[in-house]
Amino acid sequence: MEMLRQLTETVSNLRQIFGTVNGNPETESSSELANRNLEVQTNPKLGFVRNRVSKMFNFKQWLVLVVCSLAILKAEGLFVNITFVRNAVARGAVCLDGSPPAYHLHRGSGTGINSWLIQLEGGGWCNNVTNCLSRMHTRLGSSKKMVENLAFSAILSNKKQYNPDFYNWNRVKVRYCDGSSFTGDVQAVNPATNLHFRGARVWLAVMQELLAKGMRNAENAVLSGCSAGGLASLMHCDSFRALLPMGTKVKCLSDAGFFLNTRDVSGAQYIKSYFKDVVALHGSAKNLPRTCTSRLTPAMCFFPQYVARQIRTPVFILNAAYDSWQIKNILAPRAADPYGKWQSCQLDIKNCQPNQLKVMQDFRLEFLSAVIGLGRSSSRGMFIDSCYTHCQTETQTSWFWQDSPILNRTTIAKAVGDWVYDRKLFQKIDCPYPCNPTCHHRVFTPQDAPPI
Repeated sequence: MEMLRQLTETVSNLRQIFGTVNGNPETESSSELANRNLEVQTNPKLGFVRNRVSKMFNFKQWLVLVVCSLAILKAEGLFVNITFVRNAVARGAVCLDGSPPAYHLHRGSGTGINSWLIQLEGGGWCNNVTNCLSRMHTRLGSSKKMVENLAFSAILSNKKQYNPDFYNWNRVKVRYCDGSSFTGDVQAVNPATNLHFRGARVWLAVMQELLAKGMRNAENAVLSGCSAGGLASLMHCDSFRALLPMGTKVKCLSDAGFFLNTRDVSGAQYIKSYFKDVVALHGSAKNLPRTCTSRLTPAMCFFPQYVARQIRTPVFILNAAYDSWQIKNILAPRAADPYGKWQSCQLDIKNCQPNQLKVMQDFRLEFLSAVIGLGRSSSRGMFIDSCYTHCQTETQTSWFWQDSPILNRTTIAKAVGDWVYDRKLFQKIDCPYPCNPTCHHRVFTPQDAPPI
């Protein structure tokens, strides 16, 4: 599915880049379309030439699509088997439906044999019994629904040309099936629903098994994650470090996990209320960083802006200032947009009206204020681009590709790699949209993670 999603994204991007000689009905104005049709009608020869050129160009266009698709297939040539955590069920460390947690591990080699990269899967949260019951019948709530073989690409790739700094590390994808960013722990199980809220136990069970499989000998260890997994990588950062030997060099990378505490377009505190429900339902309070819960209510400690400053382990924050998931689910959620005025804008930033772009610019400034408010730590990396996207370490085209997004002439893979290896500290913030021509703006599809 991940491979199919990336191929779909590539096709979409290439269509936007190349267009067609006959014009693009999705981007042409009605007057441009009418003028072009009139021109062809009044000049048949011109119409014949346009048609022939169009067919030739379309052939070249699709040839390029095929070549790029094959390139991504080659980049995603590694499929890794699923591993279910031993004895997890007996310890109560289970997914929402009571099934055992799972992960995918590809062993390192050569210079990377004692280095570990842990990637926590994302997928939002569930804040009430109804939502959790829905998740329970999907891969986000049950290991029974997970694929047996998962494609490893981008930051998980085993090919140096696609992942120059981590290709030979031990690379792990931890599957996400608890709905609480690995923070929940409620002993009681309602027999009417059979819902298990055990995310924190899942986290510990997976880590203990990986330690037994060699991570206890790690010289380098990076805890990474995307979206809800990126949030988890921040909240578990110091506890991850505490599990490893004193001499291990430990760092944490949060990709699209810096969720902002802000009001939606209707003025309501939608995301704050949502996180409050998540924390209460899953019993997360006792598993959130105490450096935060000792000062603020537990729900506030689901927001990185109140947690990250106190993290002692080096952290890298990778995020889009116009995070497409946050725009869709935090700034303009369905509850705040009952008439769907934001729907077209949410699908593609190019469709946004001037007043909507103004709101998004204000969101960006508030987001940057929260990030900068963490302070300029000498160990904290930062790559904040102005792309309309969400998660950039798990997609090859955004992580390390011929046309990957660039900030200060640096790709995401290069910035992260330099930071991990202490070659260079990267702390850069992009200029406002649409200034960065290298951006891959994400167009949402039905396959995207369901909104909260």
